[in-house]
Amino acid sequence: MTPPLLALNSVEVLYDQVILAIRGISLEVPKGGMVALLGSNGAGKSTTLKAISGLLKPERGRISRGSVSFDGKVIGDSPPQDRVAMGICHVIEGRRVFEHLTPDENLEAAAPMSMSGAAVRAEKERIYEYFPRLAERRRSESGYLSGGEQQMLAIGRGLMTQPRLLMLDEPSLGLAPFLVTEIFGIIRRINAEQGLSVLLVEQNAIAALDVVSHGYLIENGRIVMHDSAEAMKANSDIKEFYLGGGEGKNFHDIKHYRRRKRWLS
Repeated sequence: MTPPLLALNSVEVLYDQVILAIRGISLEVPKGGMVALLGSNGAGKSTTLKAISGLLKPERGRISRGSVSFDGKVIGDSPPQDRVAMGICHVIEGRRVFEHLTPDENLEAAAPMSMSGAAVRAEKERIYEYFPRLAERRRSESGYLSGGEQQMLAIGRGLMTQPRLLMLDEPSLGLAPFLVTEIFGIIRRINAEQGLSVLLVEQNAIAALDVVSHGYLIENGRIVMHDSAEAMKANSDIKEFYLGGGEGKNFHDIKHYRRRKRWLS
């Protein structure tokens, strides 16, 4: 059996030495696989990504228990820049691009220092091939791009590091459904053509489960379900409360649902 590219084993994260943000999370991303981490706002999705990319320390967080392994190597003590060099890319929520720079300049700024000029140009053209909207706006100031174009640029900046694992934090946030479909389709194409592993963090379960092979559901810092995308889409509780099948539910119904969840029993 092929070992996973990424593996979290019973990981707990503490903030300020007292706040337990995630509680014994275990998950895997296979080499060349696409996996979704689903959950509501505040469930612990972004903290999980920061534990993988090494971005907990600036927020006074740390892994207090468990291990994070990448390609068979435990990386819990590695600084963020070393994890980028290993091939881990974290595209942070919020489309944080350099607004005063053009897309071309944004991509160049994200290239590793060791990358030659010819390699930078080749990598930019490859990204523009995947995101033709960016190619059309490559000389415009990035602050004038639409939300969807800025999200494409944020992903493109991540791809400039030539990652082996691309982690995307809420890429659909604030975007129209047709743009979400377009961007997720491009991510799936990159995965298929390059074998790039993807960990997709999303509240939009419908969009995410359409492009990944497997999913994890996190609630209150715990993984409460893990299954294939098809099985999760077919699960009655997932459909009712995460796939838009819960219309007409009142607060009493929701409280009752929280008490009766089958996967917590």
